[in-house]
Amino acid sequence: MSIDNAPAPLRDALDTLPERLRAVVADQLADFLAEHAPPADERIQATLPPVWAASEFVARTCQKRPALFTDIIRPAGLDTPRSLDDYRARLDDALADVADTDALHRSLRRFREAEMVRIAWRDLAGIAALDDTLAELSALAEACIDRTLAHLYAARCERWGTPRNAAGEAQQLVVLGMGKLGGGELNFSSDIDLVFAYPEAGETDARRPRANEEFFNRLGRELIAALDQQTVDGQAFRVDMRLRPYGSAGPLTQSFRGMEIYYQDQGREWERYALIKARVVGGDYERGAELLTTLRPFIYRRYLDYGAFENLREMKAMVDREVRRRGMADNIKLGRGGIREIEFIGQAFQLIRGGQEPALRERRLLPVLDRLAGQGQIPEWARDELVEGYDFLRRTENRLQAMHDQQTHELPSDSLERQRLAFAMSYEDYERFATDLEAWRQRIQGHFDQVFVAPQEAGEADGAALDFGDVWAATADDDETDEFLYDAGFQRPSRARERIAALREGHSTRSLSARGRARLDRLMPMLLQAVAAQDRADAALERVLALLEAVARRTVYLALLNEHPMALSQLVQLCGASPWIARLLTRHPVLLDELLDPRTLYAPLRREALTTELARRLDQVPADDLEQQMEVLRHFRQANVLRVAAADIAGAIPIMVVSDYLTEIAEVVLEQVLAVAWHHVTRRFGQPTGQVDGEAVAQGFAILAYGKLGGIELGYGSDLDLVFINDANGEQLVTDGEKSVENAVFFARLAQRIIHILSTTTPGGVLYEVDTRLRPSGKSGLLATSLDAFAEYQHRNAWTWEHQALVRARVVAGDRTLAERVEAVRREVLATERDRESLRAEVANMRERMRREKASREADVFDLKQDRGGIADIEFMVQYGVLAGAHANPGLLRFTDNIRLLGELSGDNGLFGADAAERLAEAYRVFRAKIHRLTLQEEPARVPADEFPNEREAVTALWDEIMGAGRDEAAAPQSER
Repeated sequence: MSIDNAPAPLRDALDTLPERLRAVVADQLADFLAEHAPPADERIQATLPPVWAASEFVARTCQKRPALFTDIIRPAGLDTPRSLDDYRARLDDALADVADTDALHRSLRRFREAEMVRIAWRDLAGIAALDDTLAELSALAEACIDRTLAHLYAARCERWGTPRNAAGEAQQLVVLGMGKLGGGELNFSSDIDLVFAYPEAGETDARRPRANEEFFNRLGRELIAALDQQTVDGQAFRVDMRLRPYGSAGPLTQSFRGMEIYYQDQGREWERYALIKARVVGGDYERGAELLTTLRPFIYRRYLDYGAFENLREMKAMVDREVRRRGMADNIKLGRGGIREIEFIGQAFQLIRGGQEPALRERRLLPVLDRLAGQGQIPEWARDELVEGYDFLRRTENRLQAMHDQQTHELPSDSLERQRLAFAMSYEDYERFATDLEAWRQRIQGHFDQVFVAPQEAGEADGAALDFGDVWAATADDDETDEFLYDAGFQRPSRARERIAALREGHSTRSLSARGRARLDRLMPMLLQAVAAQDRADAALERVLALLEAVARRTVYLALLNEHPMALSQLVQLCGASPWIARLLTRHPVLLDELLDPRTLYAPLRREALTTELARRLDQVPADDLEQQMEVLRHFRQANVLRVAAADIAGAIPIMVVSDYLTEIAEVVLEQVLAVAWHHVTRRFGQPTGQVDGEAVAQGFAILAYGKLGGIELGYGSDLDLVFINDANGEQLVTDGEKSVENAVFFARLAQRIIHILSTTTPGGVLYEVDTRLRPSGKSGLLATSLDAFAEYQHRNAWTWEHQALVRARVVAGDRTLAERVEAVRREVLATERDRESLRAEVANMRERMRREKASREADVFDLKQDRGGIADIEFMVQYGVLAGAHANPGLLRFTDNIRLLGELSGDNGLFGADAAERLAEAYRVFRAKIHRLTLQEEPARVPADEFPNEREAVTALWDEIMGAGRDEAAAPQSER
């Protein structure tokens, strides 16, 4: 059949080709149709000319193997992607009758060629998306490795026996796929990077045993030959084994133990990068997964590893030098703005954060970019550009390689090949394609530079003889250095010089590795320049150097500050403003990561966002790993308290909402602590159960908060005053686990576990200090009390001061139904009508005893909390007002915080007039604001006696008026006031 007689769809498709490609394909079709019928399916007829135009490999193979052409052009074969199991089954069929090495090589190569034509056809005809193409190429390679290995292993066992360990268990080779094969992102004509390992030493079970190492080395060489060797049928896959331990000089295979020792003792940074994508692609998949789990700590550090930027930057510099040396500027993989730069962006964040963010332990690049955008590590618009650019470059790469089934990343120089590539990429001409390609490469290069270009180091001071580099290096004499430091802003320059020298010559610095010392030497001039710009440079220097001394040997933090000048700037500013923040960062340097983005640092999260964030973090930790859960909780609390403190210092949030933020953090933490504790206790004992009239009833549990948490007035260092209440009601009150206990025991263990999670000191510190002495009967009472017992105690045995405490009590976590019942008990107790005079006397006497124990003894000092006219006076008046008036005014029971209670207590029917209540509220706000500020300065809640005279006078006057204690206290000596 001639082309003129060919079906119309085929002729029409041919006419749409560019002129030069049309001529080439017309000649190929003429030769083919002279001996073979065209495909019957019209859709295949329409795709044939463009596919052959885009790939000379496909056209040549179809002409050479017409039977293959007939097989692959069936629509069913082209429409559906093939899975790994599909390829395995098809290859097993192809190898079923293989009897020798030559037959194995021939069958494998012909199978691979046929499948590559099919994959290329689907891609070039627009049937398959890029993801499908990469997945199919990876699955094809994996099937070829795995099934060929199975064939060779069986044959080798027949000759030498089955390799076994000391226990007699059969051993199999494990093949790790690295690079794009490991990531399931193999391109059309790529090398496959492999690493071989076997589980354990031993020997084969033949009459003449061979060591397992010898067996697997021979098996590995046979597998490489089957895949890589050039024969008359070509080559299946080029195999690269240089990523194995010790590289080309190392043994071809190693035991798992040998692999573990190598990476632990000699593993290099680039090998961490390579192992990110490692995946079992052949042999013993189950044991291979165990090996990768063993190697995970080498790949992903438990801390935030900011040294990865530096290491990857060095790797990229080596690649760039090689690109320049070999004139590979047009290389779309390795050149500037190429595929490798997108991969480096994703993998840098994986190496940095993968130890703490399991979601980033992902082999595929695009899901990593998605997760980074979801976490706010990269902007969403940057993610979108990187994904779109990656798609463009990978399609270019595949179509460049599919033209001749050759591994190349170089753009063609031949005009026909350029036209072929442009056509395959759906462009009318090469110039338009090249313009778009260059635009994408520039965008990608811009994103890469945003992540990897090293920040500028501090320059010389304007016109100065010295600079901060000289100060750190001690290149000048002391007098000259002191003069420079004084001019730079240090009031005590000799002290500053001595502190800098102490760090430079100290043990921590002298014990640094060469890389660590280089990081410190690079950091210090920038840091000193930033410190000098602070209003209180001397104090800032002391605090920042103390932090550096604490973390210097963990040089990843030096890398973080070197890589992120913004984080360095925020560190210096916050340490200069608050010794409390400086100490927090020194104790928990992992929080330095929070300084990277001022947009989040100075914008504390509210309750809903806190809940979402903590749930996300805990979701990444195994449900049974209590130790890691505790560390996550601690880091979450510290990070979010740091945000509040930073925003407080910067004035980014009103001072009166600081306690709101801190309270919400504590409440969210308690909710999750209860959930974690419940999981661990029920796993051991089962769920608490009970019955009423034969029907199962819920056994609730709630956490009742008193004090500052209950009153929504938490401070930076506040303890949590907690009482644990359960609703163990009904009959048969036991848990339903195999190790069943009474419900009372269960709830006691639950309370103990909650306290353990909150107050145990771990590497991440203490979550919260907990005080449970406000429970019924105090220290002698049950740790977890039933609701009935709690109600009984409050009604019959509680002291007045315990009812005062109940004014600020509220349920902050636990069963909602039980919480409502606890609140009902609270209302009943507080609404009890009391004799006002007796109540006033008891409250006033309690306040006087507290003042004698805790007030200041210095005439020139005012204790904001305990001295006369301070916070405690306001709180006691509010508590008295609630206890005295709640029976007539239920509105007093709605709130637990003093400000809103003062509003309820004001007016005609209240304890205070409206003006008096506002004066108390304003004094309360002023005192609390000052306490927050003093806490951040690590100073006690005391000020000079002449500070806040108006507020003190207003509080004192109202105390005397309402509590009737003015005469007695006026007569008391100053030391007892």
